[in-house]
Amino acid sequence: MQESELWITRIFNDRFSSLGNAALQLVGIHPQARPWANYILMELVVFLFLALLFAFLRARLSVSAPGRLQQTCELFYGFVSGQAESQMGHASARYLSFFGTIFIFILVANMIGLVPVFESPTKYAPVTLGCAMATFIYYNLMGIWTHGFKYILQFMGPKWWLAILMFPVEIVSHLARPLSLTIRLYANMFAGEQVTLVFISLTYLAVPVVFMGLHLFVGLVQAFIFMLLTISYVAGSVSHGH
Repeated sequence: MQESELWITRIFNDRFSSLGNAALQLVGIHPQARPWANYILMELVVFLFLALLFAFLRARLSVSAPGRLQQTCELFYGFVSGQAESQMGHASARYLSFFGTIFIFILVANMIGLVPVFESPTKYAPVTLGCAMATFIYYNLMGIWTHGFKYILQFMGPKWWLAILMFPVEIVSHLARPLSLTIRLYANMFAGEQVTLVFISLTYLAVPVVFMGLHLFVGLVQAFIFMLLTISYVAGSVSHGH
């Protein structure tokens, strides 16, 4: 609805509606009067912020005198690398780019809701579904890349005579993963942001600060859990002893 539009969404719907409808037509959706949604614009804001941040960082990388931003990013890298290596060993290095990308994107998307003029795109189910499907497609592609057509054997169970039972169970289990990832992130971020907004509208200063801190904690934990599950799924798909 128009009254719930963010200021940036209102600008795009007023001035760039034709561009939005052109994008919708590419995926078979009929033109709309106001095609831009809040979560689409907020995803673009997160993307542009991260692109500019890492472009700025890359121009200032230094081995001898690293700045605070570089040191912070190195801490993030060490954290993600440590989590991946604990589950996958040294083979995790080839998958770190995806693990780091999904973690940082979700983390920033969760945190941007703390800025008064923005909101978290992850409180919308289409965004969390997109992240979940990216993970689902990625770990299955890595499994196929590693094992070839033998990847299908992972769905058959440890014994050949169990295949007729295990195959449908494994298929349902894997198909439930994107649903689980979607609902977990969406529900937590939606509930957290609604609670924060309610208390900000009712009180001032101290109480909103407490709930904003809770929102920060929930956003960090949810990004971590999403990344941890992604690592687990990739580890299972590429394991030779599975």
